[in-house]
Amino acid sequence: MKLSNNFTLEELIKSETAIRRGINNTPSSSVVENLQQLVTNVLQPIRDKFGPITVTSGYRSAQLNVAIGGSATSDHVLGMAADIEVLGLDNKVLAQYVQNNIKFTQLILEFYTEGDPHSGWVHISYDKDDLKQEVLTAVKRNGKTVYLKGI
Repeated sequence: MKLSNNFTLEELIKSETAIRRGINNTPSSSVVENLQQLVTNVLQPIRDKFGPITVTSGYRSAQLNVAIGGSATSDHVLGMAADIEVLGLDNKVLAQYVQNNIKFTQLILEFYTEGDPHSGWVHISYDKDDLKQEVLTAVKRNGKTVYLKGI
């Protein structure tokens, strides 16, 4: 099912972990609606600006989210979030572009190492009823994930 000119439902629900473990990652119709909003308002505009986007994690069923150790309150479970990268673009530059040009709920530059443009990834969530523009950076400290304000 096409969600936009450049995105399909299949690429936003594909999970190697789900395939390996036999986990059903089929979204409900309300999740598909949320994914449509995410694509229309966030992913397609980024694609139009930079070219192809790799979605490393999109929708996750509750069972899949538990299997990968995701947050219990993850927007991925609602179909409102994606983790992305753009080939050849520094993830910090991508995060800064999103911060300055896209309406979103939450933006997290995750596990980025300064000076290594290919490190980490960018998490973006979109809830049309809560566009709070929260910007965070996720880092590991003493083996735990810590969220810092800003990029």
